[in-house]
Amino acid sequence: MNITQDLSILSLIAEASIVVKAVMGMLLLVSVMSWYWIFRKGFAIRQARGRTAEFEHAFWSGGDLAALLRMTSNDRAAAGPLARIFDAGYREFSKLRGQPGLEASDIINGSRRAMRATFQREIDDLEAHLAFLASVGSVSPYVGLFGTVWGIMNAFRGLSNMSSATLSHVAPGIAEALVATAIGLFAAIPAVVAYNRFAHDIDRLSIRFESFMEEFSNILQRQLR
Repeated sequence: MNITQDLSILSLIAEASIVVKAVMGMLLLVSVMSWYWIFRKGFAIRQARGRTAEFEHAFWSGGDLAALLRMTSNDRAAAGPLARIFDAGYREFSKLRGQPGLEASDIINGSRRAMRATFQREIDDLEAHLAFLASVGSVSPYVGLFGTVWGIMNAFRGLSNMSSATLSHVAPGIAEALVATAIGLFAAIPAVVAYNRFAHDIDRLSIRFESFMEEFSNILQRQLR
């Protein structure tokens, strides 16, 4: 028996049992899906961060709020999350200010509620599929370990039919079982790293959005005096 050939990765995968092959296939599929969402989510968060910075620059440059509203209304999809929060708050402010009999506090609270609702939608969009990455990071090692345990059990069952066991008999079965654990870690580690990074970035954006809502509410309140 050629031990080197038997212990090559492709050979180990090809000669693994049906259960171990199913575990490896599932882990590889999950890994591909997690990488897809890692790239998609990374692009989305980077885009949101860039457009937020652009809108903050335009807002704090001292331009007219009505002109800024028209600019963001032209293409809401491309405006960015912070621009959409501003759009919702200023539209509600303008609508309520035109209604007679409303207190200033009612107008500001209505504007804040509109911004808060849009804020929650934007954060929900940014956090979409993060739970999938968290699940991949937490579950994949255990799925790989299941494949490893099953493969080792098969290897020892095969040894029970032999009068004497040598390294050439034991090594391939144990090695093919350990490949499942390696694939599980390969799927889990990038997912965990990406999840932690994305969660941190979204928290930072959330803080910027909330700070803007408070500062913008103060600006609107001054306009009512």
